[in-house]
Parts: sequence; C-alpha cells; structure tokens
Amino acid sequence: MSLTHQQQAKLKQLNQAISISDVATIQSLWGGYGELLRVKFEQGIRPSLVVKNISFPEQTKHPRGWNTARSHQRKVHSYQVELAWYQQFAQDCDQHCYVPQLIDSSQLNGQQSIVLEDLQTLGYSEVKHEIDIEQAFVCIRWLAYFHARFLQRSASSLWAQGGYWHLATRPDELAAMAESPLKQAALAIDQGLQSSDYSCLIHGDAKLANFCFNQALSRVAAVDFQYVGKGCGIQDLALFIGSCLSEQECFEQEKSIIDYYFKMLQQALEHYAIPDVNVAKLERQWRDLYPYAWADFERFLQGWSPGHWKLNSYSHQQTQLALKVLAGSDND
Repeated sequence: MSLTHQQQAKLKQLNQAISISDVATIQSLWGGYGELLRVKFEQGIRPSLVVKNISFPEQTKHPRGWNTARSHQRKVHSYQVELAWYQQFAQDCDQHCYVPQLIDSSQLNGQQSIVLEDLQTLGYSEVKHEIDIEQAFVCIRWLAYFHARFLQRSASSLWAQGGYWHLATRPDELAAMAESPLKQAALAIDQGLQSSDYSCLIHGDAKLANFCFNQALSRVAAVDFQYVGKGCGIQDLALFIGSCLSEQECFEQEKSIIDYYFKMLQQALEHYAIPDVNVAKLERQWRDLYPYAWADFERFLQGWSPGHWKLNSYSHQQTQLALKVLAGSDND
C-alpha cells in the first residue's frame, strides 16, 4: 500500500521536515487490512513517525478461515474504536502507562490513516518474543497503572465490553465448540466477568507482542488499541500471562504475579488519587474472577482454534476452578 504523494506531502508538513528519507513496513495488519509503516524524515520535529494505513479489502483473508461478515464488521469497528481511543483517551496516559500519542488522522477514498509518535525514537525500541518473570512484572506494572488510570471511566466511543474474544462478538466460535460443560457455562462466565462493582478500561489485547520495552527492559509502552473497552483488569492480566509464560511458569508464579499486580494497582490508585474506591473489595472481587478470565479465553480458543498452544494444563485447571465455583453457586 505504502504512502500516496498526498500523504507524503501532509506528513512533511505535519513534521515540518525537508523531506522523507525512508518508508519501511513494520508489519502488515491482521487479515490483510493494511499495513504499519515507519516514516523517517530529514530535519523534522521528530526523526520518525508511525503511520497505520487501514483499508478494508473486498476479499478478506484469515489465517484460520474465519472469513465472515461478522468478523469483517468486528474489524471495521475495532479501527473506529482505536481512533477514538487515540483522540479521546491516550493523552491521559502518563509515563507509568505510556502509549504513543496521536499526531494526525484522516480518511480518504475508504482508507483510514492514523499517524502516531514512533515509540522507537522515544526510547521504547525493544520488542521481545520471550521474557523472564522480572520483565513480565514490568508489563504487569504497566497494566496495573493503566487500569487504575481508567477505573470507573465511561467510554461510549470504545467497546462496551473490551477484549477481542468476549462472548457477544464470538457466537460463531461458540457454535463451533464441541459440547462441554464450558460451552454450557459460557454465558454465566461472561456475566460473572461483568458482575464486579468496579470496572475499568482494559487494553483488550494485552499480549507480549503489544509491549515495547526500553533498552534496559525496565519500562514499557503499549500499542494496538483496537479492542480497548470496559472490563475488569484481571482479564488483561490473564491474557498477558498466557501470552508469554509457559504453563510451568504459570503454576509456579501465579501467587507472586497476582500479588504483585494488586500491590501495583493499589499504588497506582493512590498515585492517580482515584476517589471512592474500596480497594479491599475491588481486590477481592477481581481475584475471584481470575479463573473466570482464563475460562472465558479458553472458551474462545476451543471454538476458534481447538489445538492452540495456549490451551494447556494451567488454563484447563483455571477453567475447572471457574466451573466448580459456578456449580457451587447453582446449588446455593
């Protein structure tokens, strides 16, 4: 797709640059919906910017075959949500939960373009495929501050329910699931996750690939806000853990991870002076929903990709815990 002459002229003007020295593709967008570009400048305000060029193809591709009208509409809406996020919320993120800031956005001939700060030039140059537990804690701290920053925030322009896998947007995957207690409990699990007295904005796709580290691996910023919306923070935490820790590490580190998350969340709530929060109550409710968050994601994976590597003994154990709690509540 690359940049049109019109885009190049506008980018030079935006960045007060003499010329564009390089345009490199960072990656293609999921399903053939465009590409992410890094644009470098000669003598501009910033050495580079990131451009997300989104186009909606007539023929959609999906690596796992989910080419449906519903899937297409979900992606179209996700890009509308992401633009709303950068326009209305991103500026509220400080250095504790940094995100790239919006420079410009435009829509032309059915193509949407989002121009963002380049995190690489701000010191967040490292994208990791594997991390140890200390580096995981850096991302978990980011999540805790992010959730505290947006606790009890209404956001009608974002997803009413955050997360790309939640039940309301995945009826096709539910239908594809084999009959099981988890399939039967899908609605109850979803309702449980929405039952807390405290909600926040969740990132909605908080996998390791969406975090950029500084060189010292001591700070991170996050990208990709297509599925940001209302939820409880423990959903992001479960998804993140599942994206970067082995099942053995999940078993071994579960307590230290959850304890650290809530320690950071309390610290962040104090930092942002969020009013009217019963921290003990919030922690109790979100801790109780930890198995639900795993079970909810396992429900999605079992329908979407039954042999997926994230379906392991740890996720299965958490799912069984959630089903056991639900069975007990049915008997009360």
